[in-house]
Amino acid sequence: MATVITLGVAVQDFVFSVDEMPTEPRKYRAKDLAVIGGGCGATAAVAVARLGGDSRLISRLGNDMTAQIIIGELEADGVDCSGMKRFEGYKSSLSAIMVDSSGERLVMGFRDDAMPTDPGFVADHFATVETADVVLADSRWAEGALRLFELANAKGIPAVLDGEMPFGDTERKAARLATHPVFSAQGLQDHTHETELLTGLLAASAMREGRWTAVTDGPNGVYVARNGRLSRLPGHQIDVVDTLGAGDVWHGAFALALAERQSDEDAMIFASGAAALKCTQFGGRKGTPTRQALNKFIQSHPLQMEPISL
Repeated sequence: MATVITLGVAVQDFVFSVDEMPTEPRKYRAKDLAVIGGGCGATAAVAVARLGGDSRLISRLGNDMTAQIIIGELEADGVDCSGMKRFEGYKSSLSAIMVDSSGERLVMGFRDDAMPTDPGFVADHFATVETADVVLADSRWAEGALRLFELANAKGIPAVLDGEMPFGDTERKAARLATHPVFSAQGLQDHTHETELLTGLLAASAMREGRWTAVTDGPNGVYVARNGRLSRLPGHQIDVVDTLGAGDVWHGAFALALAERQSDEDAMIFASGAAALKCTQFGGRKGTPTRQALNKFIQSHPLQMEPISL
């Protein structure tokens, strides 16, 4: 069983299904509700576990009731939470999310910005893991991501970055250490200050001396830059119900595929299938597929990388 250590934010989500996004300050009624864990790192860790990997999560929480709920659900999904640290006097993260009839979402999140950022316990936990095949970190706790990548680099372990915004000096250092940085479109723009997607992708790769760099772009697929060359893996054409957590599932599945020694291209195909299946169900990461369902989907929905000429 391949082992993936994920570092990132863990959140308790309240997901409301609505016909349209609210536009006025009045009362609205939702069609459905899912109370489910979320957060970039935590959702990626669940994807690793559901797809058959040994999933371990490093995260920061408050010492509150919300933390108990978050950890309980993660452990029920098979995620090892021994690397999650609870800080007395701080609040765990919460989000209220609305998903409309087209599957798009509006997120109102709370994150305790006063939470301690010292990454000392990251090394302590890393030392307790006998083997790790890949590490994955989101950029929401930049100090932790950088420390994890330093530890992984020292041991020659592949490091996947989920490049979300905001992007400052510490995040940029982590991006340089990552073997496989995969940005969101918004994260890439914040990182490079380029408004055009492919120009930004080439710029991000150039910052890494031309090494492998990618950006996910929803239904348009995933774009990759390497040594000044561009390619694209198209997105799946599906009936979208809920996009919440799709990018996080993509990163978790991608990291697991790399941990299983799949090629970069096959790992992207694996991850894109997992994210597409997630989007066919309401409820955030509730829609994360099993390995059996994903294998069946990939066989019946083949994808292939395409070169891009500028």
